[in-house]
Amino acid sequence: MADQSAEQSAGEAEVVELCRDLIRIDTSNFGDDSGPGERKAAEHVAALLEEVGIETRTYESEPGRTSVMARWGGEEGEGLLLHGHLDVVPAEASDWRHDPFAGEVEDGYLWGRGAVDMKDFDAMLLAVVRQRQREGRVPSRPVVLCFTADEEAGGHRGAEVLVNEHREEFEGVTAAVGEVGGFSTTVRDQRIYLIEAAEKGMAWMKLTARGTAGHGSMINPDNAVTRITAAVARLGAHEWPVRLTPTMQVLLGVVADLAGTEVTPENARELVGEFGGASRMLGAVLSNTVNPTMLGAGYKVNVVPTEATAHVDARSLPGYEDEFRDTLRELLGDGIDVEYLSDQQPWETPYDGELVDAMHRSLLAEDPGAVVAPYLMSGGTDAKHFRKLGMRSYGFAPLRLPADLDFTALFHGVDERVPTDALEFGVRVMDRFLEEI
Repeated sequence: MADQSAEQSAGEAEVVELCRDLIRIDTSNFGDDSGPGERKAAEHVAALLEEVGIETRTYESEPGRTSVMARWGGEEGEGLLLHGHLDVVPAEASDWRHDPFAGEVEDGYLWGRGAVDMKDFDAMLLAVVRQRQREGRVPSRPVVLCFTADEEAGGHRGAEVLVNEHREEFEGVTAAVGEVGGFSTTVRDQRIYLIEAAEKGMAWMKLTARGTAGHGSMINPDNAVTRITAAVARLGAHEWPVRLTPTMQVLLGVVADLAGTEVTPENARELVGEFGGASRMLGAVLSNTVNPTMLGAGYKVNVVPTEATAHVDARSLPGYEDEFRDTLRELLGDGIDVEYLSDQQPWETPYDGELVDAMHRSLLAEDPGAVVAPYLMSGGTDAKHFRKLGMRSYGFAPLRLPADLDFTALFHGVDERVPTDALEFGVRVMDRFLEEI
């Protein structure tokens, strides 16, 4: 573990242990209710807040699928939601250097499932709130704290339930701050902190083709397997055009300045390539994307089945939803039924105002030579649900990272880990941020 100096705040001193304890609570989400659920983690979070005098409420959408909420702060001005999720994607221990649920600390890193997605931010938030509550440094504006279930499966058993059934918890809240932003990446020796200001839409689809069953040895022009695989091949092979959203115009403008050029659709992918490993995520937000992920058909090699299925993960850019849907319909063609397992709209928040200013100031106070810019995220967060209540949303979980760390590969990846000093940095930045607001 990183050395604790006398200058460390109480939040910095406990953030690594808070994160370790959360990692050690297995909250694997398999996309159904077969996993352990979030109840144990929710009870742990609630106890940490209650310990410092913050009253909590828990909501359970299904047995074990538990979210925690609390009201904190004063009554001046508009409310702010600070949210994180408690579930994680599953992990196969045999693939890992360390047990993914052991919370090991080695070589200055905390290892484990959830270390970057997103028990790191949960821990940072808890550390800062607990410290400020103990010291009587409570924000003057109302703050809602929210730790949700089920984000890794679309939030339908977590944030969506809170928004639909417990809307009173968010009364007066006009803005939200959550995960996957505020982390650093390095371009041409310049550290850039990326704040999430937009997300692609998420359309998880089950495609079904039906045909005529028959003997595999006979001619069959009505073959469901042929039909579904042809549709999947068209989806997977389609080259979507580059579309520059306002958020990405700003981010790529920063990189273009460093490279001595200007941003155009033609050089956008080259500019994204400057981000190294992070380009796998940022490259995906230059266009709509579709990835076939699962296929299913048949029960015997010499029987043509009646039905064949495929699952597809499709993501749309904000502002290009109509183009996205029209192209999907054209590529699928006739004879394919579509069932949406999750269908969530993209969003983009204007990158201005007091919260953005506070994020900039709090980051630059800790890292004066850095640059701060917005970005569009390829994945999804609970912000999609909270925005239904009209909130401006941002991703701001600040981490100062080594230039050679392939951070985006750690999301849902093997050997997920976070630098312990990055957690401590995040506590300092979040403390300044809460002071600023």
